[in-house]
Amino acid sequence: MFDTLIHGGQVLDGTGKPAFFADIGLAGDRITAVGKLVGAEAKSRLDATGLVVAPGMIDAHVHGDLVLFHDPAHEPAVRQGVTTYIIGQDGVAMAPASPATLDHMRRYTAGFNGNYPTPGLSWRNVDEYLSLFAGRTAINAATLVPNGNVRMDVMGLEERRPTPEELVKIRRLVREGMEQGAVGLSSGLDYIPSLYADEAELTALCQEIAPFDGVYVTHMRGYAPHTVESAMIEVQNIGRNAGCKVHISHFNSLADQVIPLMDAMERAGADVSFDLYCYLYGSSILGMIALPPEAMRGGVEATLARLSKPGARAKVREWVANPRFDLNRVRLGSVPSDEYRHLEGSTLGEAMTITGKTLPDLIVDLLLATETATNAIAPHHSQRTDRDIEALMRDRRMTAGSDGIYVGGRPHPRGTGCFARYLGHYVRSGVWSLEEAVMKCSRQVAVRHGLKDRGVLAEKMAADVIVFDPATVVHRSTFESGKALAEGMRHVFVNGQAVLKDGERTSARPGLGLRRG
Repeated sequence: MFDTLIHGGQVLDGTGKPAFFADIGLAGDRITAVGKLVGAEAKSRLDATGLVVAPGMIDAHVHGDLVLFHDPAHEPAVRQGVTTYIIGQDGVAMAPASPATLDHMRRYTAGFNGNYPTPGLSWRNVDEYLSLFAGRTAINAATLVPNGNVRMDVMGLEERRPTPEELVKIRRLVREGMEQGAVGLSSGLDYIPSLYADEAELTALCQEIAPFDGVYVTHMRGYAPHTVESAMIEVQNIGRNAGCKVHISHFNSLADQVIPLMDAMERAGADVSFDLYCYLYGSSILGMIALPPEAMRGGVEATLARLSKPGARAKVREWVANPRFDLNRVRLGSVPSDEYRHLEGSTLGEAMTITGKTLPDLIVDLLLATETATNAIAPHHSQRTDRDIEALMRDRRMTAGSDGIYVGGRPHPRGTGCFARYLGHYVRSGVWSLEEAVMKCSRQVAVRHGLKDRGVLAEKMAADVIVFDPATVVHRSTFESGKALAEGMRHVFVNGQAVLKDGERTSARPGLGLRRG
């Protein structure tokens, strides 16, 4: 007998092959039958006539490291059919971490990870961290080992190469993380201290993930037309010399430039893939967007002390005189300060008018008032258009990732809308077939990250299953209303339990911390 029988639906199994009609039988946390199951006994039956049945979506790049504990129902994901997050991104995350490292990462990344309290929960390594998700969250989470964490655990925030003895210790921490189930290594080469690692150091760390078939996931050193080629060559060299797969995070670059460069990487022997979100604006901490790395050297306390000095504003004035892009267009997504919270949703240009402050003074005051936790939404470089998004989406190496951020009153809409846009807008406009959309949002992510029992509807696979109407699935979030939830999902199962049934949330918390394999 099945616990749940989903019958009458059109099945897209995640492999990319054409849709077919079949029933899906679930028992426990597994899919136990796919086929014509007429007359089969089941405790619960769901009629999926006129609907699509597909594997749960897997978000390849998302900042859910703490928010899943804070918001365990997590409708932004569930309402889009996302059943698994890949976290530990950008080289600066939550595990593994000594108490000092965790304190730094919580505070430094608060503008995109959210420094959410986790009362009663503690961890130091990957195993302890992943164990906390079981039965506590609605969806699953798998994690990467962030290179900044293991670096800081061994050598603090020092801006130098590790000694041979230190490198041995850092490598050991990476290996332990992989042994405990991490899916690979991440770096964020714009973030402190991840950015202090050079190619040789990153190659050495990737040599530890290669025996586990782990993937090196990188926020590269550059994505703009004048920086992306050298950044990609570094990624190529790391992958080839370490013998591991490489994966480029949020590939917000010009398609005509980088697709041939990826082809060249493959000819040189690199195994490359990438993730992408379908928007022309990014989001991160204001200090990283508006100021150079030296402005935030040494951690939050050092940054606040530096910005509080009498000459700091003059220095910031120099920095913003030649910005990477028009800072007036940067929008404030989260301003966790009673004094300035009313500026959420405003551009910096608008905020200057509202407050009567100059741009340097406004940036300094926001960073001081929020202890650097201000989140900002910034345009990609001006040459990039929707055509680049669509061309990269069509590339065979692409996997779907929202880069979702869930802090503040006006967050970037990608966290609540990216996967719904993929399944809805981009299918109905002909950029993707529905089969391709499901494959790139599920199986392709699972395979790349070593999650062998996810991403496909087949017997013995994990029962992460979604049922939706392809004609009505739609994103509702905008830059003015980034928290608006997607619509169109009818049923969502995670490990065999319904977290969404007949369009209504349930109280189930069947999520797991997933381990590679």
